[in-house]
Amino acid sequence: MSLLTYSEKRKDILFLLEERTCTLSDIKDHFNVSSPEISPRIKEMLSYNLIERTDKNYRITPIGRAIITHFRPFLDILETIEKNEEFWKHHYLDDLPQFMLDDLSALKDCKVVSDSIENIYESHKTFIENLSRSSHIKGVSSIFIPTYPDFVVGLAENNVPTSLILTEKVFSKVRDEHHDKLDFYLRSPNTELYVIEDVKIAFVVTDVFFSLSLFFTPEAYDPRDDLVGYDASALKWGDDLFEHYRKMSRSVTSI
Repeated sequence: MSLLTYSEKRKDILFLLEERTCTLSDIKDHFNVSSPEISPRIKEMLSYNLIERTDKNYRITPIGRAIITHFRPFLDILETIEKNEEFWKHHYLDDLPQFMLDDLSALKDCKVVSDSIENIYESHKTFIENLSRSSHIKGVSSIFIPTYPDFVVGLAENNVPTSLILTEKVFSKVRDEHHDKLDFYLRSPNTELYVIEDVKIAFVVTDVFFSLSLFFTPEAYDPRDDLVGYDASALKWGDDLFEHYRKMSRSVTSI
């Protein structure tokens, strides 16, 4: 482990030889380095049985391939955390299930979108634009934003398949203050509503994007920072997270 983690060059050589057999010249050309720079790294990897030499060619050994099979996910999850380190470091993660955190590398291509204090809801415009381009929508919310009931009713009016999970407190507020809109949503043919006791998280996943908002503490929601991804692995991660909470929720079909 130390041989690979403490040297980017050794790690990169192993990844290269995982893909194809190379001569020393191939390796030097690939990394644009000289023999004195690369030869010691190769010698170390030979001594640890990570690679082997046949005639003039170097290739990964079965042991090297076995190691890299487990080493790559380790690097991927480190890269995911380091890329958005402040986001993961300063937010409350206890309500994210451990099996989802174990698969955090699925979010390695996500980026944090942050608003300035002066314009705290600027990214909300992009959020709504992404929702408007989506053909189906799933979301979990433990916060209430006044513009959302009208927006969700608009989705129902346009027959956009929509599944929402609200906390008990948010559901009660919507039921008491937006009763007619909630009733219209529930009577629409392509809508689902679930209620969960409590969860300190807010996210949306569609066929277009995934957007995750977290709390600083169980009592303090962060309205400025969203983790946003558009690739297939992020969308699947969001779908899996939604399904996790759906199983913990009760279905609401009428009020």
